[in-house]
Amino acid sequence: MLNSMKSEYFKLKSEFIELNKLLKLLRIAQSGAHAKILVDRGEVWVNNKIETRKRAKLRAGDSIQVGNRMIRIKASER
Repeated sequence: MLNSMKSEYFKLKSEFIELNKLLKLLRIAQSGAHAKILVDRGEVWVNNKIETRKRAKLRAGDSIQVGNRMIRIKASER
C-alpha cells in the first residue's frame, strides 16, 4: 500500500497554514465544509496521528496524509 502513496511538497508562504485551508488549496476538499467532514471522519493524519482539529496549524516539517496522498510541509526560502 505504501508503494501507491503519492508524495508531494507544499511550500509555506508564512509561519503556518491551517489544515482546512491546505485541504482546500490542494483540492483534497472541495469546500471548508468538506474539509471539516474529512477531519471529523478521521480521514486526515498529521505526523502519523489522526488529526481532530480542522484548523490545526501546520508548520514546516509536518506531514499530512489523506487517502493515498502524503503532503510534506516545507519552509519558504526568504
